[in-house]
Amino acid sequence: MRYKIKHLFLCLLVFLQCSSNNESLQIGAERTTKYFPLIEGKSIGIVGNQSSLIRSTHLVDSLLRAKFHILKVFSPEHGFRGIADAGTHIKNEIDKNTGLPIISLYGKNKKPTQSQLDGIQVLLFDLQDVGARFYTYISTLHYVMEAAAENNISLIVLDRPNPNGHYYDGPVLDTAFSSFVGMHPIPIVHGMTIGEYAKMINGEKWLKDGVECDLTIISMRGYNKHMIYDLPIKPSPNLPNNQAVNLYPSLCLFEGTNVSVGRGTDLPFQHYGAPYLESDYSFVPTSRSGAKNPKHEGIICYGQDLSKLPRLRKLDLSFLINAYKDCPNKEFFFNSFFDKLAGNNDLRLSIIEGKSENIIREGWINDLRLYKELRNKYLIY
Repeated sequence: MRYKIKHLFLCLLVFLQCSSNNESLQIGAERTTKYFPLIEGKSIGIVGNQSSLIRSTHLVDSLLRAKFHILKVFSPEHGFRGIADAGTHIKNEIDKNTGLPIISLYGKNKKPTQSQLDGIQVLLFDLQDVGARFYTYISTLHYVMEAAAENNISLIVLDRPNPNGHYYDGPVLDTAFSSFVGMHPIPIVHGMTIGEYAKMINGEKWLKDGVECDLTIISMRGYNKHMIYDLPIKPSPNLPNNQAVNLYPSLCLFEGTNVSVGRGTDLPFQHYGAPYLESDYSFVPTSRSGAKNPKHEGIICYGQDLSKLPRLRKLDLSFLINAYKDCPNKEFFFNSFFDKLAGNNDLRLSIIEGKSENIIREGWINDLRLYKELRNKYLIY
């Protein structure tokens, strides 16, 4: 009886928060009446980070207050609290707030092992994606689904809005260039929620040996792909606001070049620059939390301020093409990382050859048409 009362109290709290904020959107994590019955009496693993919120309360804290049995938490790139630099190998630890063991799913251990999943009956996945192929949370989703399938554990995905869900664009990944920053044959901007994407992974049998995950999607209420969704918290350290999130798919390609995207400044992913570019606009990257040892640290970078640019509705290659043209020695691209981000070597070669953005985009048309047909099979919204 005590548990039932606490269960009803938490459901009522979520309802009152939604009502008091006059918001029509209800994300998956807030729809507790849809998934509480599925996890009642079971040992639970959480795949989450700082974005895993039920309004202002963390999902883990909410479930503990309702006396659910959480065994451990699995965290993606940037860690459970979301403060680690991109690419930093995060160690397993104990969460100071809850005492729960936290297992890192970034670095060498990208997929939960059988021993790490021992005793877990159900996994709850709740991460804020931003709709780009190289944003590694969807790669973590793949490996979690695969591990769940192999260990006969059910997976519940609590769906969240895709802030770049209003379009899909870019070259479809050539599987010869598959990596953790691009695992599946999809365009750079995929235009799906993380729940829809999980359905696609299952449906297209992209998991190892074609296994399928016992998957449940807790869908959102009141969501459409063209709505502007204000993220309640940064999904990762260098995406502090909607502008950065919107520019991320276009600017992240610079990560495979000698151009800075503003890590170590107050406007990460809202401007770009390099010491050799000619411009009246400049910035100086400095080491700080979430951006230790940034590219061109302590050096004046000249470039372009995009912080007031209108909302993008397509992948914009003009920044990349113009910066390459202005690179004096053409030592612009870093080894193979640019090709991994692009999902092919065609984009790099086309830029080197001096092809226009329109010509480059023509090469995507047929693959995007086929992708649209594939995507339509898995859309929820």
